[in-house]
Amino acid sequence: MLDWMKTAPTLAQDPVSGFDPDAVTVSETVDIAAPARLVWDIILDMPRYAEWNPFCVRAVSTLEMGAAVEMTLANYAVPGSLVPNLEYICAFEPERLISWEMKHTPEWPYPARRDQIIEATGPESCRYHSTDAFLGANGIHVFRFAGPWVKRAFDDTARALKARAEAFHAAHT
Repeated sequence: MLDWMKTAPTLAQDPVSGFDPDAVTVSETVDIAAPARLVWDIILDMPRYAEWNPFCVRAVSTLEMGAAVEMTLANYAVPGSLVPNLEYICAFEPERLISWEMKHTPEWPYPARRDQIIEATGPESCRYHSTDAFLGANGIHVFRFAGPWVKRAFDDTARALKARAEAFHAAHT
């Protein structure tokens, strides 16, 4: 469980945006034979997402805290289609963590937070996984509907990130 999850308001404390540990999708964890710095650089190189990321095929952001992340996502629920998505940077720890969130609004009462976690395991290796926490009272319903395809999308992304990082690392060593 990530640090923010341990200290977040519960559903009982905040039914609109509270954290429910039963409404979290977790990708598979991949071990990557490349330095954490390289994996971090690939994640931040949003203009190149279309070259390797099977889920988020377009992303634009300044990557500053609170900045918008404008994305185009492959729609795993309707294969062959794309959907726009807009979230906001909420955590940024170089070479370790980048997170964005969708806040609850009257128009879209489905808050969520995506975390991408890199753990250095050595000077030339690291581990990566991502999570999506569906928040608030609606979160468990979103998780039950979307959780399985979000997991597939995140697993595909983790494997693609591993392949890209290892190829880049091999080409430059």
